[in-house]
Amino acid sequence: MAALSRLVWRKNPRITQAPLRPVWGKNPGLSKKSVIASQRAPRSKCPWGTHWRGNPLLNPSFCTFDAEASCRPAAQHSARKEMLTLAKKVKKVQGLKRRWLTGSMGPVLVILLLVGVLISVGFASSYYNSARSALRAKAAAGADYFNTYVMTSYREYYRSATVYAAAFDDGDRIELQFLNSSGRVEVTTRGVTVGTYPGTPEIYSAIESGEVKDYVGRDVVTGERIMAASSLLKFNGQVVGVMRYVTAIGNIDRQVLLTVLLVAGVMVAVVGLIVLSSMIFINNVVAPVSAVSEAAKRISGGSYGVQIPNKYSDEMGELVDNINDMSRKIGESERMKSEFISSVSHELRTPLTAINGWGETLLEDESNDVQQLKRGVQIMVKESRRLTNMVEELLQFSRLEDGRFTLQVEDTDLQAELEDAVYSYRELFRQDGIALEYSSDRAEYSEVISGDPERLKQVFCNLLDNAAKHGGSGKRITVHLTQRDGEYVITIRDFGPGIPEAELPYVKQKFYKGSSKARGSGIGLAVCDEIVQRHGGRLEIANAEGGGTVVTVYLPLKKQTEAAL
Repeated sequence: MAALSRLVWRKNPRITQAPLRPVWGKNPGLSKKSVIASQRAPRSKCPWGTHWRGNPLLNPSFCTFDAEASCRPAAQHSARKEMLTLAKKVKKVQGLKRRWLTGSMGPVLVILLLVGVLISVGFASSYYNSARSALRAKAAAGADYFNTYVMTSYREYYRSATVYAAAFDDGDRIELQFLNSSGRVEVTTRGVTVGTYPGTPEIYSAIESGEVKDYVGRDVVTGERIMAASSLLKFNGQVVGVMRYVTAIGNIDRQVLLTVLLVAGVMVAVVGLIVLSSMIFINNVVAPVSAVSEAAKRISGGSYGVQIPNKYSDEMGELVDNINDMSRKIGESERMKSEFISSVSHELRTPLTAINGWGETLLEDESNDVQQLKRGVQIMVKESRRLTNMVEELLQFSRLEDGRFTLQVEDTDLQAELEDAVYSYRELFRQDGIALEYSSDRAEYSEVISGDPERLKQVFCNLLDNAAKHGGSGKRITVHLTQRDGEYVITIRDFGPGIPEAELPYVKQKFYKGSSKARGSGIGLAVCDEIVQRHGGRLEIANAEGGGTVVTVYLPLKKQTEAAL
C-alpha cells in the first residue's frame, strides 16, 4: 500500500499521500486501479460526481472542493446524507405512531362513538317519552273530568267548553283546544286557532278508537314543533268532540341538544385524555426504539463498538444492554480479525520469503557446497512445514465457522495418540534446546474413549507447539496423563513467563493473541477448545505455581463420551 501511495505521488505531485490511506484502508474491496484512477482525477472535475457514482465503494469524503469547479463539497454531501437519514428516521417514527394510534385508538373511538350515540338516543327517547306520557295523562284526566262534571247536555258543548277553557290554569305553557267531531277547532285558550283544522293524525285516530292518542311533529298551521295529545269527549254515548292539549317542544329540543352536546363534550375529553396518554406512552417507547435503531444502523455501517446511553430500567433497558453488549463484542471481534489478518499476512510472508530466498540462493550457487545445500533444503522444509500447519489451521477454522467440521468417531486409545504426539515433537524440541518430558500414572490404560483420533492428536500437537512458542524460554515442557472421576486428564505445562492474568479469560477466543510477540495466528487454541468440546470435554488454561502455563484437557471415558455425543 505504501509503495502504491509513493508511486501515485511521484507521478502526480499535486496529489498527497494522505487521501489514499483512509480510502484504501476503509475499503479493502477497492482495486488499486480504481484508487489510482480516483487519485489522478484533475481538480477541475469532481471525483464525487464521476468516480463516486461509478464506484460506490469510494468514500464521498474523498471529494475535494474547488471553488472553480461545480462540485459539491464533502461537508455538504455529508450534511445531505445526515438529513436523509434523519428524514427516514422521522418517517419510520411517524409510521409507528400512526400505526399505534390507528390500531389502538380506532376501536376506542368506535366504542366511544357508539356509547355516545346510545346515551344521546336513550336520553332523548326518555325525555320525549316522559313528556308524552305526562301530556297523555293530562289529556285523559281533563276529558274524564269534562265528561263527568262540566258538560250537561249535547247541545251545550260549546258553552261548557268555553267555561272550561276560561278556567284552565296551564294556559301559559299548554294550549287547550276543543274540536268538533269533524276536527275543526271550536274553542281554544289562545284564540288564534279557532276555526282551523289542525289535521294531525292523532285527532282522527282518537275519534276512531276512542282512546287517547299523541303526536310529535310540526304544527300544520304555525309550522313549529309541537307535542299534542287528543282525548275523545262523549255525552250519553254520543261523540261530542275532541279535547286536545298542545305544547311547544322547543325547550325540550334545546334541553335534548344541550344534553347531547354535553355527552359529546365528555366523549371528546375522554378521547383527548386517551390520545394524550397514548402519545406519552408512544413517545416513551419510540424514543428508545429510535436510539436503538440509529445505533443498529451505525453498527451495520461499520461503526463497531457504538454504545447507547441506557436511561431505562425496564425491558427497554435490557434491550439496550443487549445491543451494547453485541456492539462491544462485534467491535472486539472486528479488532481481533484485523489483528488476525495482519498477523497471518506476516506469518505467511516470513516462510515464503525464506523459501524464496534460499531457492534463489541455491539456484545461483555455483560452488556446489553440499553443507550449504543441505542447510538450505532443511530451512525450506522447516518453513514449508510451518506454512502447511498455518494453512491447516486456517482450513480448520473455516470448517468450524461454516459448520463443515465433523468428527469421525470410533473407539480411541487416548494414551497411544498422546504418546505418538509426544514422540513426534520430542526430537524437534530437542533441536531447539527444549526438553519434553512425558509421564503417566499407569504404564498402560485399557479404557478407551469415543472420539476422532486424528482430531485429538491435532489437539495435542497444537498444544505442544503452542507451549514451545510461548514457553520455550523455560527450556522444559512436561506432559502428564492420569485418570480420575470417569475421565482422562492431560496436563501440558511449560516453564516460560506465563500469561498475564488479565489475558487469561480471552486466550481461547478466536484471533486473540494478547501481548505475546510469539508467532501464531491466534486461532490454534480456539480450534483445540472446539474439538475438545465436541468430544464432551473441556479445556482449561491457567498459570502454574512456580511459573509457566499449564493447559489441562478433560476427556470423558467411552460411556460419558457417547452420552455427550
